[in-house]
Amino acid sequence: MKSIIFSVTKYNSSLQSEWDAFVKTAKNATFLFERGFMDYHNHRFTDYSVMIYKENELYALLPANKVGDKVISHQGLTYGSFVLQDKSKFLYAFEAFKAMLSFYENEGFKTLEIKVIPTFYNKMPSDELDYFLYKANAQLVKKDVLMVIDYTHKLRFQKNRREGINKALRSGLELKVDTNFKDFWKEVLIPNLKNKHGVKPVHSLEEIELLASRFPKNIKQVNIYKDGKVVAGTTVFLTETTVHPQYVSGNLDKNTYGSLDLAYDFIINKMCDDKRYFDFNISSEDNGSKINEGLIFWKESCGARSFTANTYNVNTAIYKGLHISKT
Repeated sequence: MKSIIFSVTKYNSSLQSEWDAFVKTAKNATFLFERGFMDYHNHRFTDYSVMIYKENELYALLPANKVGDKVISHQGLTYGSFVLQDKSKFLYAFEAFKAMLSFYENEGFKTLEIKVIPTFYNKMPSDELDYFLYKANAQLVKKDVLMVIDYTHKLRFQKNRREGINKALRSGLELKVDTNFKDFWKEVLIPNLKNKHGVKPVHSLEEIELLASRFPKNIKQVNIYKDGKVVAGTTVFLTETTVHPQYVSGNLDKNTYGSLDLAYDFIINKMCDDKRYFDFNISSEDNGSKINEGLIFWKESCGARSFTANTYNVNTAIYKGLHISKT
C-alpha cells in the first residue's frame, strides 16, 4: 500500500453538513449519529468528536465526548462506532484508526472507550473496528446481551403471547400511530419508571418531541387507547435495518387487557417494511455479568434470539507500535 497522509479534525458546528452527509451514506451508522440527534443534549456533554481525512477526503468519523483524560464514543448515545463508507478499504481504515488514536493521545487523552454499534444495525459487513481493537489490545469492559428478531428467520409468537393479543382485541382496545407523545409519557411511561425503578426516561418529553420533529421518519409513537384514554404505548426508533422500541410501558391493567401484547404485535409485524431486525434492547445488567431471566423469557416468547454488544477501553498511546503484519 502506498503511503497516504491521514489528518484528524475536531468536529465543530461549521462542519455539520459534511458530517451529516457522511453519516447518511455510511455503512455502519444510524440517524442517532446525525448532529440533529447528537446535539439536542450537547449541554450535558463536552463534545470531542473527530473527522479523519485521507488527504482531502473525509474517510471516517468518531462521535465522542470527553470526561477527564478519557474520550468516550458516546455517553449520550446507545452505541458508538468508527464510522466508515462502503467504499472504505481495510488497510486504509486501519491507518485512519491509528491517526485517530494519535490525535487523541496528543490532545492529552489516555483512554478511548467505545461502545461498538451492534452488527445488525450495519447496512453491510463492517467488522473492521473489531479487528482494530483486537490489534490494539483493547480491554473488553462490558458485554451486553440483546434480544433480537431476524425477520428472515422469523419465529411464531408462543401461545401465551397470542392469547394476550386476542384478549386485547376482545377488550376493545384501539391502536393508533399518532403524534400524541404527551399522554403516553405523562400518564404512563414517566409514572411507571418512577414507581417501579425510581428513575426518569433518558429523554425528557420535550426532548423526544423535538427529536421526533427533526426525524419524523425515524421516530414514531404508537399508543393503545381504551375508551379514549392512553393505557399503553411505545416510542419507536426506526433505522434502515432495524425496528427498535426505545420506550415501552403499560398501565396497571396491561395484563388484564393485553395492551402490551397488542402494541408489540403491531410494531413487530406491521412496522417492519424493509427492515431485517427487531431489537428488543438489552436484557443483561451489571456490565453484562447478570442476565434478567424474566426479560429473556418474555422476549424469547416473541421469537427473539440473542446478539451481543461490546464496550472496550483502548490505550491511545498504543498507536505508536500498532501495525498489521502482511504476507
